[in-house]
Amino acid sequence: MESMNLMSLRASSTAPRSIAGFSFQQSLNPIPKNSAFFRLIPHTHMRNQSFLGQVSFPTVKSQQFEVKDGSETTIPEGEALKAKEWEVGMFHNEVAATQGIKIRRRPPTGPPQHYVGPFEFRLQNEGNTPRNILEEIVWNKDVEVSRMKERKSLGVLNSLLDKVQPARDFIGALKEANTRTGFPGLIAEVKKASPSRGVLRENFDPVQIAKAYEKGGAACLSVLTDEKYFQGSFENLEAIRSSGVQCPLLCKEFVIDAWQIYYARVKGADAILLIAAILPDLDIKYMTKICKMLGLTALVEVHDEKEMDRVLGIEGIELIGINNRDLGTFKVEIANTKKLLEGERGQRIRDKGIMVVGESGLFTPADIAYVQEAGVKAVLVGESIVKQDDPSAGIAQLFGKDISL
Repeated sequence: MESMNLMSLRASSTAPRSIAGFSFQQSLNPIPKNSAFFRLIPHTHMRNQSFLGQVSFPTVKSQQFEVKDGSETTIPEGEALKAKEWEVGMFHNEVAATQGIKIRRRPPTGPPQHYVGPFEFRLQNEGNTPRNILEEIVWNKDVEVSRMKERKSLGVLNSLLDKVQPARDFIGALKEANTRTGFPGLIAEVKKASPSRGVLRENFDPVQIAKAYEKGGAACLSVLTDEKYFQGSFENLEAIRSSGVQCPLLCKEFVIDAWQIYYARVKGADAILLIAAILPDLDIKYMTKICKMLGLTALVEVHDEKEMDRVLGIEGIELIGINNRDLGTFKVEIANTKKLLEGERGQRIRDKGIMVVGESGLFTPADIAYVQEAGVKAVLVGESIVKQDDPSAGIAQLFGKDISL
């Protein structure tokens, strides 16, 4: 494995006194030195270093503030740590914006409220409202993952990997189903609810649904693990893996930290979702490398031409999902799949041997035929089949025939 590499920020202030600086050090191994994954550790006498080519971290100036009477006060070291974590998130937003990513990693106008000596310091809340539901989910996920990492460190996850069964061939299962049936391989989604549709199935037994999908001819399964917005869980993923279901499993999660990839693997995932609307190119590049190191398949999801062009420029991508849902309006238009697979883009995808998955808005045999003609070799479907009393029968209705073994 490659060794850890140290990258740092200098903590400074225009005031003559300051607290100890903090350095940013890679938290995962083996991630190359230009990775976007960091953790904060106490350090002193730091120098500014460049990151992501020509991009440099700004100097951190969040430790000291001047009170109205001219005296100085210092944020306690723990609070300064939170402020620096926030500033790294802001830098991440800036890098993402240069790549056309509109989803901000965290609120832009300041860290949580801090108590600074005799007075209260608080940056304005203006702009701290999420622009859309995906951004709200990401902001919530940032807090959620931080708490999960405190409970189960990366070292603990690494120690558990040896006990996990080998990952199953996700892409291989989709190709086999495509060859066997003549239809796109089906990734059937175990999904109780969504922010746009509410609860899809009141009588929700994830293992029972998974077994019904497998019986109905699904090649792979997608399992929602977000709790707050989709009423999913990693316990559902683990339960399905332990139930005897043989279909490879996709962990349908909002990944913002490589720690989540390790956690998904420990819980039994064979593949994981990476969303280009959230992740900058460098994150996608190194997260896919981590996936390969762990034996996981990365399904990289795009929504528009710009995201598709970004992802096609990253080496090692094997599976791309085209989501037909507009992230801002939640409007679904399956013609989006055809648009992204036409012309030069479609040729590049074929030349690279990338398998494409059609996602969202697929309810009828005509919908399946439309995206198949556009060039997809697999489809990810949830709502139209999970709502059926018998999900197996729902699959037959979706394809217009029985595709079970």
